[in-house]
Amino acid sequence: MIKKPTPPQKKPLKPSGPKPPLHQYSRGPFSWLLIGLVVMFVLMTLTKMSRVQPLKYSQFEAYVEQRYVESAELNESGRKIKGELTDAAVEALNQDGTVAAKIYEVRYAPEMLPENFTTWLKNNGVQEYDSAGESWVLPLLVNLLPLILIVGLVYFFFLRNLKSGGGGMLMNFGRSKHRMQGKEHKMTFEDVAGIEEAKDEVAEIIEFLRNPKKFKKLGGRIPRGVLLVGPPGCGKTLLAKAISGEADVPFFSIAGSDFVEMFVGVGASRVRDLFKQAKENAPCIIFLDEVDAIGKKRGPGFASGGHDEREQTLNAILVEMDGFGTDDQVIVMAATNRGDILDGALTRPGRFDRQVVVPLPDLKGRMKILQIHAKKIKYDPNVDFERLARGTPMFSGAELEALINEAAISASMHDKDFVEMADFEEARDKVRWGRAKRSRDVDDHDRKMTAYHEAGHALVQSMLADADPLHKVSIIPRGPMGGATFALPKKDRLYYSKKYCLANLQVCFGGRVAEELFCDDITSGAQGDIKQATMIAREMVTEWGMGEELGPIKYSPDMGPEVYYGMGPEYSQKTAESIDREIKRLIDEAYKKVKELMQAQKDKMEALTQALLKYETLDAEDVKQILDGGTLDKPTVADLLKKEQEKAAEKTADTNNSSAKTNDDTDGFPENNNLDGADNPSA
Repeated sequence: MIKKPTPPQKKPLKPSGPKPPLHQYSRGPFSWLLIGLVVMFVLMTLTKMSRVQPLKYSQFEAYVEQRYVESAELNESGRKIKGELTDAAVEALNQDGTVAAKIYEVRYAPEMLPENFTTWLKNNGVQEYDSAGESWVLPLLVNLLPLILIVGLVYFFFLRNLKSGGGGMLMNFGRSKHRMQGKEHKMTFEDVAGIEEAKDEVAEIIEFLRNPKKFKKLGGRIPRGVLLVGPPGCGKTLLAKAISGEADVPFFSIAGSDFVEMFVGVGASRVRDLFKQAKENAPCIIFLDEVDAIGKKRGPGFASGGHDEREQTLNAILVEMDGFGTDDQVIVMAATNRGDILDGALTRPGRFDRQVVVPLPDLKGRMKILQIHAKKIKYDPNVDFERLARGTPMFSGAELEALINEAAISASMHDKDFVEMADFEEARDKVRWGRAKRSRDVDDHDRKMTAYHEAGHALVQSMLADADPLHKVSIIPRGPMGGATFALPKKDRLYYSKKYCLANLQVCFGGRVAEELFCDDITSGAQGDIKQATMIAREMVTEWGMGEELGPIKYSPDMGPEVYYGMGPEYSQKTAESIDREIKRLIDEAYKKVKELMQAQKDKMEALTQALLKYETLDAEDVKQILDGGTLDKPTVADLLKKEQEKAAEKTADTNNSSAKTNDDTDGFPENNNLDGADNPSA
């Protein structure tokens, strides 16, 4: 077989054009300090080697007599003698413990020198010393180096950043740590949903930043500050960014905790620096996130005083906001989820004189939020976002975004081409209640108890017209729960009726009653149900005036910031006994009604429990079909697992077959196989 020569490969052409500039490496102040210390160490070492040893004239005479002196030079004007000692003399003196240097210097008085001084030196072998080779640069550098280092340190740490308002590393404590977003960001109201009323309330702020002359013509004044109040994750920061995006102005953002440092007065300095830079970039928006970190009420407390760092920072903010001129086009926005603890001076007219409530999104808002976040992923066109929004009551915008992300991750882990409705349902349950623990080993007795418990909840919720419609019921452990029954509210409730509360009390006790009637025992699994029922009954009696004995009177204590420790209830002991008696009456009546309902529906309870044991999860349609006397015909969990295992086995077999085929083609050496990698087969 003749091998065909491989054609020579062409060398890649060199890129034309100018060469890219080399990377510039800049040294910081600590690098220069290290270099200076090294230079100082070297110079001190050299100086030590060539330092001058002062001697008394008597010592000089003794050294000359001992022939320790190698050379000498007499300087009559300076009245000093300078020269060198012999190497043997230096070594001998150092061994005796006397620190000796090569060069010596002697101070003398004229009357000390003998008349035949020069002859005496020559007779003792002393030569004339030549000082022409000495350098004055080294001693001068050694004397000036400490001063140079001190000046350098002052420059790097204090004077280097003086023009930019700071003073190096130490003075930077007083500079603001804000983050500025310019006009190039694209955040607008189209990216914000679920808070339509809040967007309408800040519309005039956007109009003022766009066209301030429109307001000055009639003499109106735009609010100096806007306080966004709402639960965490509802979009307060997102709304502030959208306002700056709609108005097309810079956006200064800083957290309240960034003002407070270990040094006293730093917070106030940062406030002044922030407002100074904002005025230079006006019109703009200053956004203070978590303003309650520095804006708490002043007054008697455990950590309060005239020199408290947080109070100084708050005072600086108050002064800066009150010091705005009428022409300052700077809007201060702040966000907090604790508006009740803010200082009154911060929320008065002229400062944060407008409070915008950013609530949890309603049904329509949740559906829009889900659709906005779903634009980032690939999902099934048949996904029902309205149904998903109905199943996420009291979800914040952040939780809805996490739901979409978890659904995309789950679909990716299952090698799906797009996200399906089942992925969104699973992600909803995971975000709110935790991951399903399918691998948990549950024995048959506990599994049976859980099935009866959840079947009791599902039966009561399905049979009561005043309760929320059933969504699904499952006995798969999830988070701290052994099973769960989910409702699907038809609407968001602005208030709770008495019939709805009584129906919820009965739903809560469906699981405990089912354990008592069908298992001849009760378990601690009803702990959460009992807690929820007690809370509902107490709210009905003490908050909502739904008790028959006590009437429409508020008995619950206020838990606001004005309440001090040690304050007791504002009612008598007799009233407290009446409250306890009324709560027990509501719970006993609900328990009795559930027991009567379940005894009348024993057959349906048994059918529902057996279906849960077989399928583990039932949706509302499955439960309705069972309660109507029908039977389910769908694959069980074991069937689904078996099907998944068969798919995995087929995939593994296909991979192995393709690998074997590849090995046959490469290792079999067929007649026309091109081993050299040429384009044409060998001849």
